[in-house]
Parts: sequence; C-alpha cells; structure tokens
Amino acid sequence: MFLKTTNSKEDCFLKILLIFLIALAFNSLQAQEVHTVSLQEAMKLAKENNKKVLKSQMDITLSEQNIKERKELRLPDVQLNGMYSRITNITEFKGDGFLSGKEVTKAIPEIYEVNSTFKMPIYVGNKINNAIKIANDESEIAKIKSEKIENDIELQVVANYLAVYKMMELQKIFEENIKEEKSRLKEVQSMQKHGTVTKNEVIRAELQLSDRELNALTNSKNIKIALHDLKTLIQIPENEEIAIDTTSNLDEMNGLDPYDFYLNKAMQNEEMRIASQELKISKTELQLVKGNYLPTVDFFGNYGFYYPNYKFFPPNPYLYTLGQVGIEARFDLSALYKNKTKVAKANTKIDMQKMQTEIVKDEIQDQLFKEHTQYQEILEKFVVVDKALDLAEENYRIVKLKYLNQLVLITEMVDADNALLQAKYNKISTHLDAVLKHYELMHTAGMLSQS
Repeated sequence: MFLKTTNSKEDCFLKILLIFLIALAFNSLQAQEVHTVSLQEAMKLAKENNKKVLKSQMDITLSEQNIKERKELRLPDVQLNGMYSRITNITEFKGDGFLSGKEVTKAIPEIYEVNSTFKMPIYVGNKINNAIKIANDESEIAKIKSEKIENDIELQVVANYLAVYKMMELQKIFEENIKEEKSRLKEVQSMQKHGTVTKNEVIRAELQLSDRELNALTNSKNIKIALHDLKTLIQIPENEEIAIDTTSNLDEMNGLDPYDFYLNKAMQNEEMRIASQELKISKTELQLVKGNYLPTVDFFGNYGFYYPNYKFFPPNPYLYTLGQVGIEARFDLSALYKNKTKVAKANTKIDMQKMQTEIVKDEIQDQLFKEHTQYQEILEKFVVVDKALDLAEENYRIVKLKYLNQLVLITEMVDADNALLQAKYNKISTHLDAVLKHYELMHTAGMLSQS
C-alpha cells in the first residue's frame, strides 16, 4: 500500500512536469521574434527585399536580353532540310482527245534530298542598327524605372514609418492623459461624496475618460495595421513582429535650399529622364520607318545532296550535289506610296512625346513648388507650436488650480485638457511632418538616393 502511494505521487509529479515542459515549448514556438528597425534600416531592407523592386530588376534583365536578341539579327539564318518521298510514274496524254494517247514513262519511285541554306543580311535600310538602338534606350528606361520604383518604395517606407512613429507618440500622450483623467475622476467622486460638486460633474469626468480610452484603443489598432503594412514593404516574415526604433535620430533636415536649386535637380529626376529616353525612341522609330524606302541586300548560299537527278529527263538514277552562293537585292516599290502614312504617324508620335515631356516638366515644377512652400511653412511652425505648448501647459496649470478650488466648472477643465493634448500632439506632428516633407522634396528633386 505504501509503495503504491509513492508511485502515484511520482506519476503525478512527472505528469505535471511534462505538462509544464509542453506548455513552455508551445509558448516558445508561439513567441514571435521582434525586429526593431531604424528608419534607415527600413529603407535599406525595402530596397533589398521589396517585391516591386525585385520585379523591376527582372525587367532590367529582360531588357538586356532584348538587346542581345536584336543584335542576333545580324547573324546569318542557317537551315538544314531533309526530305524523302515516293512518286508515281509519269503519265502523258499525247492524243488529240481528252485523256487519249496515254503514254507512261517509268520514274524512279524514291526521292531523297538533304540540303543546307544560309542567308545573312548585308544592308536592310539600317533597320537592325535602329532596332538595337531602340533596345538600348528601352534598357535605359528599365534601369531608370527601377531606380524610380526604389525611390518610390523608400518614400512609402518613410511615410509609413513616420505615421507609426506619430501614432506611437500620440499613444503615449493618450496613456498619460488617461492616468490624469482617472486621477481627476477620483477627485470628482470624492468631491461629490462631500457634496461640493453635482452628479453631472462626475458624469462629465467619466465621459471624458471613456472618450480618451476609446481614442487610445482605436489608435493602438491603427498602429498594428500600419506596422503590418511596414512589415510587408520591407518583407519581414509574417510570423515575426516588427517595431520601430523611437530612440534613433530622425532629424534628417539639413536646412532648406532655394527653390531654383531643387528645380535644377528635378529637371534630371527619373520622370524627366524617362520622358527624354522615350523621345529618343520615337525619333529612332521614325528612322526605322524611313528604312522601308531603302532596298535590302542579303548574302545567301545553299548546298545539298539530291537523288535522283531530275535536272534531266528522263531522270538519271544518280546521287548528285549542287551548291549556290550569291547576293540578293530587293526593293519594295509599294513602300513608295504605302509608307507615307507610317512616316506621318511616326512624326506625330514624336510631337506627342515632346508635348508629354512638357507636361511632365510642368507637373514636376508644380509639385516641387508646392512641397518647397509647404516645407518652408512647416519650418516656420516650429516656433509657433513651441509657444502654443507653453501657453497650453500654463493654461492647464491655472485652470486645474481653479478647478481644485472650485472656481471653474469641469467643462473648462476638459477644454484646457484637450487644448494641452492637442498642443503636445501638434509639436510632435509638426516635427515628423517636417521630416516627411524633407524626404518628399528630395524625392521630387531626384535627390532621395543622395540624402
């Protein structure tokens, strides 16, 4: 009986230990690794891992392969042909009537042919050179587009990162304010017990606390959504968590240069370079179309083994070889009247591309002027928001003191509290807006990769 009891206790202990180990292992498996990244690290990860960036790099590879394909047009076309067939005898009708005077000549029933041919372009109206030139320009566009996609993704990462940063700072303000509201609610409830305030004051304090808690809850969920978006941008695995480094220095601003400085840079940004390359392609396509007016000259040759010899009749039952080499020239006379519309169309396309370049230029100038002006406005706000925060803090201190002495209603206390919260948020928001606007200005000016 004693031994049985001891075994039972040991079994119970082992089971508890096993359950604990299983739970511990399960928790360790479920625990997600947290990646804390700075803004610069997030931008770097996006350039290396973002799927849109990787796809743009594949487009570059494809364009380079297209250049090789166009260059291969200069190489000769070589074919090897073989044929085997059986034929019937040759029947001739030599009479005056239909199918009369039938005379049959026996033919050699089997025919074999093995031959090779080649054809190499000597001159095709400079079409091959122009095709290669277009492929080179298209490859350059692919590289510029890849650069633009990288910069667009980087700016998107910056905007997302700063949005998370802003919401996290707002969350801190909410949490501090909630503590303050809870403390105030206790004070109001104590005053009500002593009959110094009405029930309405308590309800107003409870509503204010409830409103702050709801705002904090909504903001916390928005932070999770924004962090998930950021994780997708920089391609952090789904089973891993991400956090931003709020201790790193975000002050990327080096002062604001004159508008003309950014404008000169912007005239060489990705969009302008793409428009320029597309104009070059349109001009080359015009030369390609004009090549239809010119003759084409090819060098050709063939050589083969044939059986039987049908060069004679009746055919000789002998294997023979025959080769040929020469130059072939062709001139398409129909191009003299058919190609005019194609040339006119190509000229129209050039004019359209020139107009598109001007449109892009105007859009860049407008966007740059807007961002430069907004950046200047934000910088000028720094002094204002600092002063506003000082005033809001002093106002809150005075109103709180009056409220504790029952000289003002809780509505004035709530107004002062809201004003202070807004002033704190405005200061943080203005600083982060300035950082974002700096990056937007660099992006439009084509200087983001240099910042």
